[in-house]
Amino acid sequence: MTDTTAARVDTPGSPATARLLAEAARAVDAPDLVLAVSRGGVRTVHTGGSAEPGPVPRELMAYELGSASKPYAGLLLARLVAQGRVRYADRAADLLAPGFPVHPAVRRITLRHLLTHTSGLPGLPADFYPQAVPRWSTDPYGGYPADRVVRAFLRARPRHRPGTRWHYSNFAVSVLGHTLAAATGTPWEVLLHQQVLAPLGLAATRVRPGPEGTEAVGHRRDGTPVPALDTGGFTAAGAVRATPLDLLTFLEAHLGGPEPTDPTLAAALTEVRSPVLRRGWRRAHTHTLTWFHHPSPYGPVLFHAGATLGQQAFLGFRPDTGLAVAATATRRVHRADTFVATAYGLLTETP
Repeated sequence: MTDTTAARVDTPGSPATARLLAEAARAVDAPDLVLAVSRGGVRTVHTGGSAEPGPVPRELMAYELGSASKPYAGLLLARLVAQGRVRYADRAADLLAPGFPVHPAVRRITLRHLLTHTSGLPGLPADFYPQAVPRWSTDPYGGYPADRVVRAFLRARPRHRPGTRWHYSNFAVSVLGHTLAAATGTPWEVLLHQQVLAPLGLAATRVRPGPEGTEAVGHRRDGTPVPALDTGGFTAAGAVRATPLDLLTFLEAHLGGPEPTDPTLAAALTEVRSPVLRRGWRRAHTHTLTWFHHPSPYGPVLFHAGATLGQQAFLGFRPDTGLAVAATATRRVHRADTFVATAYGLLTETP
């Protein structure tokens, strides 16, 4: 069952965009699906999926973003730097536990290293897996709280010298969240709301589940629902949940409008768009502080994807053309799908 809705549609191009989204949706097998596009602030939203729609429209449901939460962490860090409250070169261990004895490589890890996946830390702490594997399909993160993440960092032995190699790490971005909370004396959830969510008007974005009936729900292969994600101590790396319309607002802010009234927020939005390192095969792809940065026929694209046990999300934008793509879906656990490829194609191939 599908339907197409549009918000602020006032140009002839939107019907063509609606047809494009409807065609793309046919390539994705998902119980619930939302494909949302903004072109210069003009929005077109397609909703559909194999499940019966509920009483709350799909585009107004909050979806778990998983790793697509990281751009929010990046924008938060960039704004705190613009405010002079921290520096990219600040050493995380010094802010988290001044004077605590750590491995020399850990002592060299900076806030920039943590955010850009160049800290040398593994994807997750080594002692995460024994407690997570027995409940991998139900609640792998909830039993690993914040204090344990911090302890794992302080006793870590990085695999590589900080700043020398790119290795994607939920562990590192989670440590960044705890470090910023310690440096500002403010809990991560409050800090994110004060510095990012409230200033951008993201009233339907949060890091904890909202009221019953307002949250998207994934399902296992037997049809039973997947519990809401509990990220434990890995909040900064994957706890954000948002409606597709709020995701478009977040992306539109990166495309230059409406202009933030606070110059530190404007500076942060500019900062996170700038490439800072090269990565990938033959170092062909660049990376900003928080976004993957690829070439396309229509100019560079910046994007991030994420998945939880029962949901998926994709966020991306093209600075040169003012195009933003936000996509969300519920999914059947352990089932391969074309969701990310379809959303990425909309971002890179849409004229």
